[in-house]
Amino acid sequence: MTGTLRALRTAVFTVPTAMPETDGTAAWDATTVVTVTAEAGGESGLGWSYTDPRAAQIVSRVLAPLLEGEDADDLPRLRHRMLAATRNMGATGVVASAISAVDIALWDLKARRLGRSIAGLIGRAHDAVPVYGSGGFTDYPDERTVDELRGWLELGIRNVKIKIGASWGAHPLRDLERIALARRTVGDAVGLFVDANGGYSVGEAIRAEHAFREYGVIWFEEPVSSDYPEQMARVRAAALADVAAGEYVWRPSDAAALVEAGAVACLQLDVTRCGGYSAWLQAAAYAGLHGLQVSGHCGQHLTVHVAAATPNARHLEYFVDHLRVDTALFDGLLPVVDGALAPDPAAPGHGMRLAQHAEQYRQEDQG
Repeated sequence: MTGTLRALRTAVFTVPTAMPETDGTAAWDATTVVTVTAEAGGESGLGWSYTDPRAAQIVSRVLAPLLEGEDADDLPRLRHRMLAATRNMGATGVVASAISAVDIALWDLKARRLGRSIAGLIGRAHDAVPVYGSGGFTDYPDERTVDELRGWLELGIRNVKIKIGASWGAHPLRDLERIALARRTVGDAVGLFVDANGGYSVGEAIRAEHAFREYGVIWFEEPVSSDYPEQMARVRAAALADVAAGEYVWRPSDAAALVEAGAVACLQLDVTRCGGYSAWLQAAAYAGLHGLQVSGHCGQHLTVHVAAATPNARHLEYFVDHLRVDTALFDGLLPVVDGALAPDPAAPGHGMRLAQHAEQYRQEDQG
């Protein structure tokens, strides 16, 4: 069975939200997904990223001609070729998302060709990975927030997160009201997380963290923009809650900057942005060398397979948006059992395929 990479094929899908959604610094009403299918030896692997449709063009026009005809099993070599070919395009943003989707597809392809799960191929560290329930958008009415939080508890999830910092931190009293509502809803035994999406200044973030200590908040995500690790380190030094960031780690060097600045108590990584499974493993190892755990940002159904192979993985974000999108597009999603996701050791690759019902969300081919 030849391991020559025969094709990299792309598709673009857009799934609308049930209602407009907002966080501290952005608003949206749909999520776009670019998928990559890698083919070799009569098998195929699937990867994707939640990104701009133009990522499909990067795959089809730049990466596919570079990789097709190469040995599909040589993942480090293929990654190096992708990075070299896109150096002058810029290594972040849409380019990083395109590389991430290809890398995930190649790992899935290799694991399927070998009849192994991805976690089994890398080497399992955990049988299951805890998740925290995530949503709580800033424009939710209180009733919607309460219903969502109660839904997480019904799944056995013991940590939950809501968004704060609406309109770039312009409504601190409303933030406190929503945190108090969340604490009343989940009770004292459940961990309460908040995410400002970089909406505060340093001073605002420090004052906010002091104010919500009353409600036992234990995780303060992106209090300020992660573009400025030294500012985040100032917030972390003043905080009791764990300060976390990393959703905009586009490459391992971005992770290193956060770690070395002392900016985070737990490093977040997003496999659909950071460079796929290959880059996750590099960045997670670097965090581990500095005594830090890592947490998966969004994309939970892809992330669990590499998190299960990561000794210093703490948990995964079980994001309501990506639950909706993944359910609309893919078969083979894992259920939450006792507050955790557990990859099936007997399922080759990551076990997911495009669903037939995904066709209703397909957009014009951007490749």
